[in-house]
Amino acid sequence: MPVRKSRGGGHVSASEQSNDAYIVGDTGVLDFNDMSSDDAETGAPSASDDEPGGDDEVEDEQEVELRQALLEYQTTAARLRDEEAGITVDADGEQQDPSLDPGSDSSEDERPNRNTVGDIPLSWYKDEDHVGYNIEGSKILRKARRDALDRLLDKNDSRKALRTIYDEYNDEEITLSKEELSMVMRIRKGQFPSVQINPFEEYNDYFTRERMIMPINDAPVPKRRFIPSKHEEKKIVKLVRAIRNGWLKSKEKKPEEPPAYLLWADDNLADTNKTANGLSYIPAAKPKLPGHAESYNPPKEYLPTEEEQASWQLMDPEDRPKFVPQAFDSLRQVPMYGAFIKEVFERCLDLYLCPRVRKKRMHIDPESLVPQLPKPKDLQPFPTTLALRFSGHTDKVRSIAPDSSGQWLLSGSDDQTMKLWEVRSGRCVRTWQMGAAVHSVAWCPIEAARVVSACVGNKLVMVHAGVGGKTSAEAASDLLKLPSSTPTDTPVGPEGDQLTNWSQRTEGGLEIIHRYPVRHITWHARGDYFSTVAPSGNTQAVLVHQLSKRNSQNPFKKNRGKVQRVAFHPSKPFFFVASQNHVRIYNLAKQALSKKLLGGSGAITCMAIHPSGDHVIIGSEDKRLAWFDLDLSDKPYKALRYHTFPLRGVAFHRTYPLFASSSDDATVHVFHGTVYADLMSNPLIVPVKVLRGHDINDFSGVLDIAFHPTQPWIFSAGSDSDICLFCN
Repeated sequence: MPVRKSRGGGHVSASEQSNDAYIVGDTGVLDFNDMSSDDAETGAPSASDDEPGGDDEVEDEQEVELRQALLEYQTTAARLRDEEAGITVDADGEQQDPSLDPGSDSSEDERPNRNTVGDIPLSWYKDEDHVGYNIEGSKILRKARRDALDRLLDKNDSRKALRTIYDEYNDEEITLSKEELSMVMRIRKGQFPSVQINPFEEYNDYFTRERMIMPINDAPVPKRRFIPSKHEEKKIVKLVRAIRNGWLKSKEKKPEEPPAYLLWADDNLADTNKTANGLSYIPAAKPKLPGHAESYNPPKEYLPTEEEQASWQLMDPEDRPKFVPQAFDSLRQVPMYGAFIKEVFERCLDLYLCPRVRKKRMHIDPESLVPQLPKPKDLQPFPTTLALRFSGHTDKVRSIAPDSSGQWLLSGSDDQTMKLWEVRSGRCVRTWQMGAAVHSVAWCPIEAARVVSACVGNKLVMVHAGVGGKTSAEAASDLLKLPSSTPTDTPVGPEGDQLTNWSQRTEGGLEIIHRYPVRHITWHARGDYFSTVAPSGNTQAVLVHQLSKRNSQNPFKKNRGKVQRVAFHPSKPFFFVASQNHVRIYNLAKQALSKKLLGGSGAITCMAIHPSGDHVIIGSEDKRLAWFDLDLSDKPYKALRYHTFPLRGVAFHRTYPLFASSSDDATVHVFHGTVYADLMSNPLIVPVKVLRGHDINDFSGVLDIAFHPTQPWIFSAGSDSDICLFCN
């Protein structure tokens, strides 16, 4: 048989070369067939060695015999050396270690020590005789490394050497099994390591393909849809006819006589003895046991003095004590009780005529039922005194609005005028003739322009207030100037296409003509957007306008109920719409309904938002002021009923913890309302003052109220054509 040269100095047969085509090194599994001729320098076989007729020449027969003899000698020497070491070789030429035999008795102590020094470079131990330390702290000595000739002989003697790698970190040799070699080869081919893994598992259809008909909502079926069975209906009619004709008669039970029971039984028998009605027997009340005072010869300290006896004689017979202690020498001298026969007779009447009933008495102090509230003087400041009266209107004052500085006050009245007042002096600075009743007035939040707005008929009028100097007038002129591109002659009405018509006033200012009468206006905090309310407008009851673009839009195509008030959130994109029965809060960013507040039994007339935006107060015609906590519930947190007539106005103070309400009873109620930052603490609401300064005119009282922006003062507009200022 021809023999090829091996690069390690030994010889390997062609059959062994073909069977062991893979070798495992430190970097993984190497394929002999994939190696090039450049691997010859490192001792790896190349493709040219496997081909017959390569570059290696066949030795002559003498040289072949010498090499075979040398190979047999090396094989025999290796076998003897393995037998001395206790290692046997199986039929396939693989070595078997007795310590690895499953039947052998091995323990944890016989396992080789592992290096426990951690992730430390092994170059530190290159000049040492050890490679680390074991768990007990002893050195792990290096094993004697065999030379290249021994490794070559092992390679030729056993196929196991081709699958053995050297672990430099633990200084040991590890032999890979055939299963591990197969796993490595599958990974190199891009396959799963285990043959048992199936990448194409059967699909489990978790969902059914049956068509399921579901209802639109999950509301229970109403009772009006119930259709009784015809058979049951006939049966019921038959029974009713039999009862009316007297064919069916119930069996009358004979009244059972109540069993006899002991009237003065012991208390322990109270639970066992029952009356005829099934009630527990109530024992008689135990009298108080007599003491030293009831003795016929009590001690001297229990006997009354002459002064006490004289005072008892002066008392009324009803107030005198029933028993007075007396001293007798013997029991024979004790006289008979004078009212003995009378008391026995009354006792017998009580037992015969009045059955005893257990009555639970609750001793409750009325003052304990009243909540403990702080005193009003501890909650100052708040308005208490009428300080100034603004007189000049000739009819009901519908609306008032102080500016942001608190220096000026704007008012609108049914006398078709709008007036501007100086707060400190009460002087009327300017009057505008509007031509119709003014229902609502408001200041534009842009302080540099000093623009005021008023709802007059079906128009919204915006003019300069005339205060603030030349700079304010120029800013107001630029703000209220109508661009040339804005149409001014487009009809507004049922036949027109536009919602509103923006036009320039001849006296100066801006007019926005609506299709329906406007009753309320509210501004956004930034001053560019404002909203108007026309309660009779049906689908156009609420309009939102943009002053910079001279544009109007209708955000709600359909309003649920008659809209009374609208308001913008102080800091968030929320819009409050108050109808007669509900308050709907819309999210302008999401364009969706966020929350719905439930009103009371009466129609809502007024609304105010807390400066934080988390609380709302609502006044209604049922004489109730409702406080809503938006984080708590959609129902009122507190309902205050202090007015005797429907409410017409509510307001919050910007900085002080105050809010107030006005009514047709011509009074203004001021409340202290502290809102805590802690969400677990409820707001503190305390009524502090009732303000009176107006008269009832034509069944109307105080129509509107407004707080001073910086001081704890409040303005009130009455139906008696006056405006009052209440100060602290």
